[in-house]
Amino acid sequence: MCRLFALTSRDPVSPMLAIDALNVMKEGHDGSGVGLYLSGLGGPFEDLKEYPVLSGIFTDAGLRRLSEYMTEKGFSSKYSVMFKPDTEPPVGTPKRGTYASIAYELPPEWKDLDKDDLGERLVKTRLELRAEGEQTGDIMVFSFWPDTIMIKEVGDPMAIGEYLQLGREEIHARHILAQGRQNTNYAINLYACHPFFIEGIGTMTNGENTAFIPIKEYLQSRGVTGYQGYQSDSEVFTHIAHFTTKKLGLDISAYKHVITPMNDDEMKDHQDREFLSSLKKACRKLIIDGPNCVIGCLENGTMFMAQDRKKLRPGVVGGNPELGMYAFSSEICGLNAAIPDRDKSQDFQPMHLDTAIVGPDCREVVKCSQKDPLLLQR
Repeated sequence: MCRLFALTSRDPVSPMLAIDALNVMKEGHDGSGVGLYLSGLGGPFEDLKEYPVLSGIFTDAGLRRLSEYMTEKGFSSKYSVMFKPDTEPPVGTPKRGTYASIAYELPPEWKDLDKDDLGERLVKTRLELRAEGEQTGDIMVFSFWPDTIMIKEVGDPMAIGEYLQLGREEIHARHILAQGRQNTNYAINLYACHPFFIEGIGTMTNGENTAFIPIKEYLQSRGVTGYQGYQSDSEVFTHIAHFTTKKLGLDISAYKHVITPMNDDEMKDHQDREFLSSLKKACRKLIIDGPNCVIGCLENGTMFMAQDRKKLRPGVVGGNPELGMYAFSSEICGLNAAIPDRDKSQDFQPMHLDTAIVGPDCREVVKCSQKDPLLLQR
């Protein structure tokens, strides 16, 4: 198994808080890699939230080609954070080039696009750069979206954190997803490393998605830009969250109704039974077969945890509203390491009908049951 840790805070914090929590849970993951999703950025990115940020790893030749490509498309660099390690990488970590996060001003003709059209163009740009990089090996791109940075690497999370100096203030963030394991079901590939991301939504998963093929095929049939790649069977969880909220217009509390719908007996007295029954039939190919624990973050900073009916992957949520900080963790020890000063009696472990949600105000854990009335997207 792997281990997950997510942190949401009213104020920007160091990604090393999440790395430290993964390190505490080290017996539960193999130390083969780390992936980070950062949003609600602080530091120099605080005043650049309307500019999309391109995150990835580039050789010198890759940076030159990136510059040529973006200039040709009409993008201009607004601010960049470049880090090229000058020390030898940890054991098992390849020596690469520059880890970069670059905020771009949009091409002039893009500035009047509506949100949906702009989002689709940003996704297409990311996918074009990824395809270019897969041919040459000079470019790896993990995200291209406002107020978002993604970092991925092979190796022990703590060693990688120190190697890449992930405590730097310029990448502090309010919302952090961190997973402490490389992909081990398929070939090692940074595109298979959690978390995964599309249009402001990031998720990561502890488990095994045995229903991967029918889910992937259904998503690919939706005609949505970005529903592709799938180097990992867990990437579909991100796309289902995107489909639920952005295409179906439902609140994230409805995510469970898509991936693990109630049986007929459970929903017989539900006030939205007719809708839920239709949703279950329409999205039957998105039903998962676990065990899986999913932690994710939405574009507005809302963080959530959900599990399948088997409930065979651990997960706990807790925090301190006075500190304005909550954590989602695979194990209590990770939560204790990050937020020791909290009311532990308020920790919540979601059961098979539950979704745990913490809003960007970091005031409380909202406990949503599939038995509750449905909400439109908030």
